Amino acid sequence: MTSPLRLPVPEPEVPEQFDIAQFIDGIAGFLGGTANVIMQLSTPPVGYGVVESTVDSGKVMLHPIKRLRTTLTYLSVAMLGTADERAAYRDAVNTSHQAVRSNAASPVKYNAFDPKLQLWVAACLYWGAQDMYERMHGPMDEVTADYFYRSGSRLGTTLQMRPEQWPADRAAFAKYWDENLAATIIDPPVRDYFNDLIDLKMLPRPAQLAFGAVHRFFVTGLLPPHLREEMGMTWDPADDRKLDRILRALGAVNERIPKQARMFPFNAYLLDLRLRRRLGLRLV
Repeated sequence: MTSPLRLPVPEPEVPEQFDIAQFIDGIAGFLGGTANVIMQLSTPPVGYGVVESTVDSGKVMLHPIKRLRTTLTYLSVAMLGTADERAAYRDAVNTSHQAVRSNAASPVKYNAFDPKLQLWVAACLYWGAQDMYERMHGPMDEVTADYFYRSGSRLGTTLQMRPEQWPADRAAFAKYWDENLAATIIDPPVRDYFNDLIDLKMLPRPAQLAFGAVHRFFVTGLLPPHLREEMGMTWDPADDRKLDRILRALGAVNERIPKQARMFPFNAYLLDLRLRRRLGLRLV
């Protein structure tokens, strides 16, 4: 397979004074990361694309630190980087994605360059980011929510998603989200993979024992109810109230710390990308 042509990454139509950095929160990314991965992979072509991937260097179960770096760098450059940086990172991701496609034995057909699948991935990232922000800080006003939504298109256009694929407005997105979320299913092989992620099986045993139960609590609470059911998870109103109190407390703390500290490690990974480009090192 040849790599797609490098095209300029379109800038979102948002005013220059809108500062997307105010919504970049390291703690939110850490707490919501695995739940968002489950959302993305709950559509079978994406799920099997990851579970069956032959690109060992990108597997979180084998190389968790490297996978964390590449994922957070992608999010950093998509939301905070320049158009040139987004195009450069897209080229680097394309190289890894070339081998991610189904074979004759795959339960479903998939191709990592499918823009419809990338739209779903971008939609999950946007939905999760807005959900975490509002859980921690309260609802955005309408104007801010519109600008944040438009900026979210970069999460797809930094891959192969065409800008016109991004739903026209938040109402159109809500329709797209509800329809596609309802169609998600989690097959047993993918569910097993998710449970390994949730239980932190990629980490040393002491870390699994220390953090696994807490991690499962946050993942369960941050999943949409439909996906909790697909995972066979239990959750009740008392759990929901507990999670709400924790996230609002974390949000109150975050509002009182300096912006650069709040953005860590996203800002650090963006600096790492810029250094790697300057030194001619691999980006992915």
